[in-house]
Amino acid sequence: MSLIKASRDEHNHRLFDIDELKRVQQKISGNHQTNNYRILESNRRYPVTCIDLFAGAGGTALGFHNAGIDHVLLSEIDSKASATLRQNSEAKNLNWNVIEGDVAGIDFTGVQADIIQAGFPCQAFSYAGKSMGFEDTRGTLFFEFARAIKDVRPKIAIGENVRGLLTHDGGKTLQTMIAVLGELGYRTTHRLLRAQYLDVPQKRERLILFAVRNDLDVPAVFPKERDYFISLREALEGCPHSDGQIYAKPKHQIMELIPEGGYWRDLPEGLQREYMGASYYLGGGKTGMARRLSWDQPSLTLTCNPAQKQTERCHPSETRPLSVREYARIQTFPDEWTFTGSLGSQYKQIGNAVPVNLGYHIGRCVLAALGYIAADDNMDVSSSR
Repeated sequence: MSLIKASRDEHNHRLFDIDELKRVQQKISGNHQTNNYRILESNRRYPVTCIDLFAGAGGTALGFHNAGIDHVLLSEIDSKASATLRQNSEAKNLNWNVIEGDVAGIDFTGVQADIIQAGFPCQAFSYAGKSMGFEDTRGTLFFEFARAIKDVRPKIAIGENVRGLLTHDGGKTLQTMIAVLGELGYRTTHRLLRAQYLDVPQKRERLILFAVRNDLDVPAVFPKERDYFISLREALEGCPHSDGQIYAKPKHQIMELIPEGGYWRDLPEGLQREYMGASYYLGGGKTGMARRLSWDQPSLTLTCNPAQKQTERCHPSETRPLSVREYARIQTFPDEWTFTGSLGSQYKQIGNAVPVNLGYHIGRCVLAALGYIAADDNMDVSSSR
C-alpha cells in the first residue's frame, strides 16, 4: 500500500488532496524525474550553543550542527557510540567536547549554553505518596536532563522520545515531565513529528518537547510536514557497498518467497504456520515479520537489528537484510559518517539515532524561535505565552 498523506474532517473522515494523489501515482509508476534525497545543511553558522545529552551516534547533534548550531558538550555512556562521535568530530573538524560515561557524573555548574537537547529514554515514575516534583524524579534519566536544565538555565530545552510517551502510564509520565519543567521555570509544548514528511526516507514518529524559559518572550516552533516523501529507491541510489548481516539458509529460503513490499502472509499457508510457530495463532497483523521493504515507499522504522524476526528489514530486491551504509542512508547520515565497533554495535547506533534531517528541521525551528532566522511557511509557530 502506498503512503498517501491525508487529513481528517470534523467527522474523522479522511480527506485526500488531488495533487497528492497525482504525485503518489507518478512516483509509483516511475514517471517522476527527480531524486529528492539529500542531507540538509545550512551554509551559515549562528552564535547559538547547545549541550546534547544521550548523544548516541550523533543524529540530532549533526542535524543541529547542519542547521548552524555549535555544541559545547556531548554526553554519551556507550563507549562505541562515544568513539563514533569523537572519530567523526575529528574528521569533520566539529571540535565536539565528547564526555563518555554516566551523565549523572557530569557537573554542569558554570557550563553555559543556549540549548539543551536530550533524547532521554522513557522511564516510569512511582506515584505512591509523592508530589512528583523535580526531586521525586531522581534516579531516572529524565532527572539528569532536568538537572542539567536547572544548573545551566538554557533559553530552550528540547526533549525527544518515542510516541509511546504520550500514553505511558496513562499519560502520567509525560504530565510529570511537563510539571517538573514548569517547576524549573519552563513552559513546555509538545508535538508528534512524522519523519517521513520531513525529508527522511523512513516511517518514524518522534515526540518532541519544546521548553522555553519563562522570562523569555519566545514561541515554541515546530516543523510543518512537507507535501512529499522520499522513497527507498531515492535514498539508496548510489549507496556505497558495506558490510551487513546475512540470513542463515532456512531464513534465506523463506525470504526468497516474499515479494517486494510483502510479509509472512504472502507465504503459502503451510509455510506461514511453520515460520510463525505459535505467533500464527496470536492476534495482530505482525506486519514486521518476514517483511521485505518496498522501493517506492519510505522504509519502515529502523530497529537495532534488521534481521530480527519480529522487525524484519529485508532489502526490496535482494534477499538480505539492509546493510550498515543503507541503514545510515535511511537515517540521513552522510556517507562519510563512520561508525565504530562490531557490526551489531553499528546497527544499534544507527537504529537508535534520531534521523539527521529531522534534527536539522528541529534545529532550524529553535533558531527561528530565538530570532536568528525568520520563521517561514514550513514552520508552525505557537503563542509565546
